[in-house]
Amino acid sequence: MTTFSVRKFLAAAVVAACLPLVPHTASAAPAANLPDFTDLVDKVGPAVVNIRTTTRASNNSARGGLPPGMDDGDMSEFFRRFFGIPLPQSPQSPPGSPRGGDNGGGSGGSQEAPDSNDPEQNSGVGSGFIMSADGYVMTNAHVIDDADTIYVTLTDKREFKAKLIGVDERTDVAVVKISAANLPTITIGDSNKVRVGEWVVAIGSPFGLENTVTAGIVSAKGRDTGDYLPFIQTDVAVNPGNSGGPLINMQGEVIGINSQIYSRTGGFMGISFAIPIDEAMRVADQLKASGKVVRGRIAVAIGEVTKDVADSLGLQKAQGALVSSVEPGGPADKAGVQPGDIILKFNGHSVDTATDLPRMVGDTKPGTKSTITIWRKGQTHDLPVTIAEMQPDKTAKADLKKPQAPKQRATNALGLAVSDIPADQLKALKLHNGVQIDAADGPAARVGLQKGDIVLRVGDTDITSAKQFDELTSHLDSQKMVALLVRRGENTQFVPVRPRSTQK
Repeated sequence: MTTFSVRKFLAAAVVAACLPLVPHTASAAPAANLPDFTDLVDKVGPAVVNIRTTTRASNNSARGGLPPGMDDGDMSEFFRRFFGIPLPQSPQSPPGSPRGGDNGGGSGGSQEAPDSNDPEQNSGVGSGFIMSADGYVMTNAHVIDDADTIYVTLTDKREFKAKLIGVDERTDVAVVKISAANLPTITIGDSNKVRVGEWVVAIGSPFGLENTVTAGIVSAKGRDTGDYLPFIQTDVAVNPGNSGGPLINMQGEVIGINSQIYSRTGGFMGISFAIPIDEAMRVADQLKASGKVVRGRIAVAIGEVTKDVADSLGLQKAQGALVSSVEPGGPADKAGVQPGDIILKFNGHSVDTATDLPRMVGDTKPGTKSTITIWRKGQTHDLPVTIAEMQPDKTAKADLKKPQAPKQRATNALGLAVSDIPADQLKALKLHNGVQIDAADGPAARVGLQKGDIVLRVGDTDITSAKQFDELTSHLDSQKMVALLVRRGENTQFVPVRPRSTQK
């Protein structure tokens, strides 16, 4: 690597020597309106820390080696985060011996440095930033996942053994504490004021290289990646080891925590995601106060409202959260929420996407009386609901009898053959109505409907029998989409179908 770099330098020097001399007046003027990050980095840099974690050797199974040139301490956090698997690791030299990328362990001035006789193995590397002068540090939950010991290294090379204050895996936020005073701190900004296109800077320890600065712009706000929070998307170079470090605006304020990247290769590909600092601080305040995060819940499973569903149900635009299932006896069930309802508002605030609702409810204190606005059969309804405390998800399974042999029926404009469901099976399924699909072809098969699905509603009409279903579907307009409310297993959702023409 060194030889290659020297050759490149020499080649560049030769090329430069061969260039003709240019008069001073023709030289390029300094670029105008380009940002200068030097003062910002001088101001913020001392509050950014390197975080490494170790595990006891006795707690680890034997692990294989890595490809040449790959450091397992630097890469294990990445593989856990983005591939969901632990990275095989080779035995590490004990802390205190030189390590690539962290300038060696136990440098001068460190406190509570690890014992060289302690059988520890490096298990991860990441970044963080100092929230308060008395030693509270924020990072990502996945950075310290499964760690036995957490070490925080400051820019002045002092190293501290950190105490874990609390972890919230749902938001990927963690808070640790080191025993120190008068530490440099970072200024907390307002992520709600972030504008797409503004310059931002990331500081962290990619691949264990401390105090690395990269810059770019905000590419998007409120990016939904399927996680609990909406992310700030940037084109700032973020790599394994940057996780937990701050995303900083031009005023030197932290506006996000670098958390994820999109990658097909394992390296940076121009898209990175940061947790908005407003959300992170709400979590951090609870972790500091009690070591855990208390969230509200209304006990529903939800999904997105697509444009086809919105058009079929008469909604002006695709918005809200589609209720796919309601937990029996839960707050939503007691409030009268039903599968197939679309939740448009929570306490008067619009639910633009399905991911908005869990955050709104989660930020509401358990026991609070709230109001949800739903869309059902072409009308809105306000339902009072009392927020409960978040609990582990429950999976309900019904002990169903073997369904009767389906009756032979001619398929209709939707391409469906259906049959009545016996009353005892409806009761076991906790349903009041519906028909079972016996066969699906044509339009129904193309949208994924299949044998065993239950059709609860066609448009705004509840389906109570196979005869009613056949009669209703015989008059459908082949030029208009129709939304079927379908249950499969424990989930209920609207499925838009375009009827085929039944004319000969």
